Amino acid sequence: MKLKSIFRDFIARGAGCDSKTQPVEESCLLGCSRNIQFSPKESPSQESIWANLPPELLLDIISRIEADNTAWPRRRSVVSCAGVCKNWRSITMDVTRTPEQCGLFTFPMSLKQPGPRDSPVQCYIRRDRTTSTYRLYLGLSPALAGDSSKFLLAAKKIRKATKTDFVISLSANDFSQTSETYAGRLRSNFLGSKFFIHDCQIQTNPTFQSCGWSWKKISTNRVSPRPPVCSYNVASISYELNVLRTRGPRRMRCVMNTIPVSSTQQGASVPLINAMPGFDYDGMFSPFSIPSIPENSKDSLVLENKVPRWHDQLQCWCLNFRGRVTIASVKNFQLVAATDSQSSASDDEKVILQFGKIGKDIFTMDYQYPLSAFQAFAICLSSFDTKPACE
Repeated sequence: MKLKSIFRDFIARGAGCDSKTQPVEESCLLGCSRNIQFSPKESPSQESIWANLPPELLLDIISRIEADNTAWPRRRSVVSCAGVCKNWRSITMDVTRTPEQCGLFTFPMSLKQPGPRDSPVQCYIRRDRTTSTYRLYLGLSPALAGDSSKFLLAAKKIRKATKTDFVISLSANDFSQTSETYAGRLRSNFLGSKFFIHDCQIQTNPTFQSCGWSWKKISTNRVSPRPPVCSYNVASISYELNVLRTRGPRRMRCVMNTIPVSSTQQGASVPLINAMPGFDYDGMFSPFSIPSIPENSKDSLVLENKVPRWHDQLQCWCLNFRGRVTIASVKNFQLVAATDSQSSASDDEKVILQFGKIGKDIFTMDYQYPLSAFQAFAICLSSFDTKPACE
């Protein structure tokens, strides 16, 4: 009898649950029909228990996680904290420091923020000749970093009739300019003597137009439409012509349109980017604006390559790369501020960006403040393009 009562109770509960559901007949495209049971929805006011933690306790937890995980892949735990809920995300963004402060990369927006002031960020670039792609990794070299190398950015070289484009993406395989991972591009002129770095933007007001902006229309057939993807000229790179090849190695000059020359002074800073283009964590568009300086303005930071010296014994041009470059190549260079490019060799500590070859299709890239990883990567990509009139 006891077992029968259990079954009766179970059947009664089942009948009660069925009475709360409403059968709905849905017509299929093939002409058939089926019955679908819809259960009552849960109350939207119900929140996760993790969202109700005291702010003081939550701040202590995230601060400990951020302090303990200082290298990839362990730093994924910090990113996971930002994906729990809105409260966790807000505190994580407040606790996480910028690359200028700690030299660490956490979120994609870190790739467009200035590097540390004291020591350079050491990266390397792997070139794939078959697919014309270039991938940037965080680490000393493939041999030393191994599987712990953190992928940062990728670029694909696209040759055209009168120009060459390097499409830069946050993904290693997706180089579509309508993708959420699109970061920007590098474009050259016909001779390969001048390059322009375009940073991606999202145009929130379609009636607004200004010098330096360009946009393209996105097909309306997309499932998730976005505002027009715009590009803004954040820097220009020029190589001095050397048709007769009588001026020695390459000479390059970079004008950073979004970095004021005063940023290199003590106590000055570069305007930070607080969001990446696309959708933010809350599902809304998160456009960011890059403060710009008029092109060719005297207030823009100008970088020039450090002039190498001729070595009589080795019979080649040499630069002190401090062991980071091991193979001679025309692509190797060091960039310093224009005011320091003609100074003595005692200013080697002020190298802002250096790039050089260490193996077959392997190159090192070390940069520091005020450049970002995106800007440094784009400048190094210009060295890969063919320059028949500059070598």
